Amino acid sequence: MIQVSPKISAHVKAAHFEDNYQVKRGELLIELDARDYEVALASALANLASAQSKRTESEAQENVTRAGLGQVEADLASARATAENAEADFTRNEQLYKTHVIDRREYDASAAQAKTAAAAVESALQRVASQEAQIRLASAQYVTASDEEKQAETQEQQARLQLSYAKIFAPFDGRVTKKSVEPGNYVQPGQTLFSLVPPEVWVIANFKETQLRNMKVGQSVSVRVDALPGRDFKAHVESLQFGTGSRFTLLPPENATGNFVKVVQRVPVKIVFDEALADLERLRAGESVEPRVDTRNGFPEKSHRAAPLPPAILGSAAGTVTSGQQ
Repeated sequence: MIQVSPKISAHVKAAHFEDNYQVKRGELLIELDARDYEVALASALANLASAQSKRTESEAQENVTRAGLGQVEADLASARATAENAEADFTRNEQLYKTHVIDRREYDASAAQAKTAAAAVESALQRVASQEAQIRLASAQYVTASDEEKQAETQEQQARLQLSYAKIFAPFDGRVTKKSVEPGNYVQPGQTLFSLVPPEVWVIANFKETQLRNMKVGQSVSVRVDALPGRDFKAHVESLQFGTGSRFTLLPPENATGNFVKVVQRVPVKIVFDEALADLERLRAGESVEPRVDTRNGFPEKSHRAAPLPPAILGSAAGTVTSGQQ
């Protein structure tokens, strides 16, 4: 048995079931007012679209700046070639001037051309450095835009998930009980709306520790239900709990020094029915039953019954022999 609670806060729009109704897995049970969450999703989608646009724009800007780097690098290569030629001409003209082959005017012109070419190289280097800085800036802007897009995607997914919580579906086949919600109610996360009981049933029998000597997993069990007198159900032992029932209570008992009273402990034994589910439909969680375990497999003929205990609810560590549902 599970308690079903909402994951969001909202007013109940509709409840598509009544108490003790049989439901199927995936069946719509509760509809919550989803208008606030629809608005939140629309806002998240708009933010995502804006973030995607910024990311696309920054990516394009980065591509443009990278393309511009190729152009300024080509200009730098051309300026260096021109400067090398101008420097070579100046060196040659300097020798010619010293031997009076050329006059002062040609020598000065050659020197000016070399200086101009060198200045052009320096200018090209600065343009390359500037372009590289622009690329780094564009890359950083692209990374920032990409991060903002991822954040917007996360917010959109969160908003879509919150909206999906406005509809509550049956997680498995079962029967709804303890309905505590009606249209118009305001519900919050953790608030129990109803309980869902699956069709699978089993028995938790609290046997005395002295009755477990010959008991083991797989032994056949005959179960008689108080609510269905005159019929025995076939079952088998599925497991024996590794610990007495008293050790799993909220406040386990402590054996104080000087306490010499020996108390027989009880060990919970899980018994599973071998009957078809259709034959178990009339069994209810918490009903009292009387199981009889056949322990004759390899041992002297002897069967054990669970000793009667005070009535208790399913799941109590010191409970009666009860039929349970998972």
